[in-house]
Amino acid sequence: MERYSTVILRIALFIAGAIVLAFCAATAFLALKTYPSSGYITLADVLFAGTCLAAIPFYIAMYQSFKLLRLIDADCAFSESSVKALKIIARSAFLEFIICSLGGLPFFYVLAQKDDAPGFILIGLGIAGVAFIICVFASVLNQLLQKAIAIKTENDLTI
Repeated sequence: MERYSTVILRIALFIAGAIVLAFCAATAFLALKTYPSSGYITLADVLFAGTCLAAIPFYIAMYQSFKLLRLIDADCAFSESSVKALKIIARSAFLEFIICSLGGLPFFYVLAQKDDAPGFILIGLGIAGVAFIICVFASVLNQLLQKAIAIKTENDLTI
């Protein structure tokens, strides 16, 4: 049963990575399509730069998630490698939250003002909120895993 759950999680991670890659490609296409002849930066260029910048910590966290799933399959979930992977996931999610909050929310605000659609701001808040939730969840899971490793090593030393 455990093997099937990690396969399902790997498929979900692969789909999420493909969606982010498709979004980066779509923003690149949009930026190239609206390339101005005057040389000024457009809103599409800002969207492309922000999307690519936000994709970097996402893919770092995704790689660490695959690494963590590999450790779970190898029955090494309670190891220092798992703690390190969770710490990197939490830091990447926090960086994603910062990028989405400082760069994404002003972009969505300008877009909402331009199109007179306040729902765009909720999309930006949702993206930043998901990154923050992942950051908090990974941090809590990291602390629990450290305590479990401490208990496991204490029990291993007990005769």
